[in-house]
Amino acid sequence: MKNKLKVYRAMNDLTQENLANKLGITRQTIIAIEKNKYDPSLSLAFKLAKFFNVSIEDIFKE
Repeated sequence: MKNKLKVYRAMNDLTQENLANKLGITRQTIIAIEKNKYDPSLSLAFKLAKFFNVSIEDIFKE
């Protein structure tokens, strides 16, 4: 699944580590999502969307 996580993270001036800490996940998870090697669970996708105040569809595209 394609995503714009790196774009949203950069727009908010966050490192992978910062974002991971704020969401209670590992930096490796952020890296894997950004490289399209891991599709997040629905609950994590909702957390990301809520954190950036956007819809899930704004971050993730099929």
